[in-house]
Amino acid sequence: MTSALPHALIATDLDGTLLCAGDTVSARSHKALATARAAGAQHIVVTGRPVPQVRHVLDDLGYEGLAVCGQGAQVYDAARGLLLHSVSMDRGLAEVALGKIEAEIGEVWAAVNQEGLDAEMLIGPGYRMWHPHLPTVRVPRRADLWTAPINKVLLQHPRLDDDELTRVARSVVGDLVNVTMAGEHTVELQPPGIDKASGLARAAEVLGIPGSSTIAFGDMPNDVPMFAWAAHGVAMANSHRELLAVADEVTLSNEEDGIAVVLERLYA
Repeated sequence: MTSALPHALIATDLDGTLLCAGDTVSARSHKALATARAAGAQHIVVTGRPVPQVRHVLDDLGYEGLAVCGQGAQVYDAARGLLLHSVSMDRGLAEVALGKIEAEIGEVWAAVNQEGLDAEMLIGPGYRMWHPHLPTVRVPRRADLWTAPINKVLLQHPRLDDDELTRVARSVVGDLVNVTMAGEHTVELQPPGIDKASGLARAAEVLGIPGSSTIAFGDMPNDVPMFAWAAHGVAMANSHRELLAVADEVTLSNEEDGIAVVLERLYA
């Protein structure tokens, strides 16, 4: 790694950013990342997905570095198949937060990501999974969501859109938990202080690379903290307006190889 590098660390979100349809990475993106690594840069995946839902993507990438997963709650060593760091969410606190939100807007539908390398995603009554290729387990009662340690709660509402659900949840329980919109139909509750920036900072410290040497790519409001931590934030053309408002640069969409366009310019 040399001081001449434009950025020593490349942090990429997955869904809507690096990944194309079907959880695939294009040949152009593969090549652009390989060129950047050959120049001395390091690539780190930073995703809201927990480890069990991302390992197949990392395998397809031939990825052997650190990955920040679970919205910043997990730091995963892909080469060794080890969790280096993991933060669980207090299940009692999660229940309290859901109760407060429902007191304000009526019933919400909930799911949870359990903690661990081989943990499951449990889907409660009413919750609709928008990524059918990802494995889930449907449970008959809300109470069944709390049978094992979790790292986050996912919410949906039968009438409110994602922006409104996020706004209401933050206003009601934002002092108890971190509330973020991670994607379409994906509003999430995490432990306080946990977000993509906290997870990326922890992983980057292991690598010995500061935020001032980092370029970050994303598309949703959950990427806002990561952009604040990194020296340069690049939003995809398909990004949510909250991220576009704080981006240093806007590239093409994920389906148009927006990440590759920027990396080819910087590391050619």
